[in-house]
Amino acid sequence: MLEKPQIIDLPKILDRRGNLSFIEGAGKHIPFTIRRTYWIYDVPGGEVRGGHAYRTNREFVVALSGSFDVVLHDGIQEYRYHLNRSYYGLYVPEMMWRSMENFSTNSLALVLSSTDYNAEDYIRDFDVFKTIRKNEK
Repeated sequence: MLEKPQIIDLPKILDRRGNLSFIEGAGKHIPFTIRRTYWIYDVPGGEVRGGHAYRTNREFVVALSGSFDVVLHDGIQEYRYHLNRSYYGLYVPEMMWRSMENFSTNSLALVLSSTDYNAEDYIRDFDVFKTIRKNEK
């Protein structure tokens, strides 16, 4: 299992009629079985999405259209990723504080998750998150 965030390139089939990329889970392209899929769109200028961590859920985030930044924090250090292409995405392991910001007009973020929705999996207080991470070490 990957423990650090990383950009993962996806297959890219070039065709004069238009290009095609795809994602397969369970270790083929991303290191988990896809249990849930959602997308974020029509984000007003200046808004930030996310602002939480997951205890067990892992995600893979792709900018299908437009661009945005994914800001991650491991309890010690912040990492910033600018996503702006549909043929790669960001793998986000569990226990990473995450937010998404700087959405361009008409951007579309696709998020693939390793778990079904579970409100109990969310950590919504950054100080609580930092305490949990500190106690893991």
